[in-house]
Amino acid sequence: MFQNDTWKDYELLDAAAGERLERWGRYILIRPDPQVIWNTERRHPMWKKADGVYRRSKNGGGSWVVSKMPADWNISYGDLTFNLRPMGFKHTGLFPEQAVNWDWFSNIIGRARRDVPDYQPKVLNLFAYTGGATAAAARAGAKVCHVDASKGMVAAAKENLRLSGLGDAPVRYIVDDCRKFVEREIRRGNKYDGVIMDPPSYGRGPNGEVWKLEECAYDLISLVVKILTDRPLFFLINSYTTGLSPASMGYMLMTLMPQASMGVLTTGELGLPVTESGLYLPAGASARWQRSDTFSGENK
Repeated sequence: MFQNDTWKDYELLDAAAGERLERWGRYILIRPDPQVIWNTERRHPMWKKADGVYRRSKNGGGSWVVSKMPADWNISYGDLTFNLRPMGFKHTGLFPEQAVNWDWFSNIIGRARRDVPDYQPKVLNLFAYTGGATAAAARAGAKVCHVDASKGMVAAAKENLRLSGLGDAPVRYIVDDCRKFVEREIRRGNKYDGVIMDPPSYGRGPNGEVWKLEECAYDLISLVVKILTDRPLFFLINSYTTGLSPASMGYMLMTLMPQASMGVLTTGELGLPVTESGLYLPAGASARWQRSDTFSGENK
């Protein structure tokens, strides 16, 4: 399991009966989580003092039934700062479990920069959301291309980089369908040293067609590997889809990537520490490939 224990502004206080109890900076939120299938007793006192409670509707969707939070507020992870907003479908604009991946590829980028000071790796962040990974890669010294189909999410990513002191970093923001963008990059002959992919479980194509990640992952990976340089640094693919295991993602990556034999593959669940129990909540999965000469044996 890829675990992150270094957050200070985020804490998973407890998890019980289908819900998370979380601290996001100063504010306590209760949000649904389908991974929390146990009915342990809710002993933590903050269950009764939440500033925000999101509840699902029986008819689908849901809403914030308790909202004593501000419209937005900031939290930090190391040198990075992010703006949070209570959104529809329970989101806040950040996935804290991904910080362990930010640290992983930041270390790879940092080592590559130290080995060759004039080298600035080109990193492609697909389905890039509000730019947590973009900010981390830019902070480490990469030149980043940030692609997301939502204009609002790209605007939020720009704000997060500005808050992190990275407003002038070499980041290219693209509002586009990720598959269509990659197809154009292939035709243009553009190449990248690192790829970050965080596709949604369900989505719609440019013509409104519905797709499921477990059905489309193979074709999507087969397309993206074509824009890697001859000696790429890393490839990261994340999934929150229960039908797509980390080992399956790793298998597809290693069979499709021409440079696979140059590197090391690690796969596993992402885990968030639960303060009340001392255990880890599974929070998605990742398959990570990195070139062998960047590998130091760690999984963090």
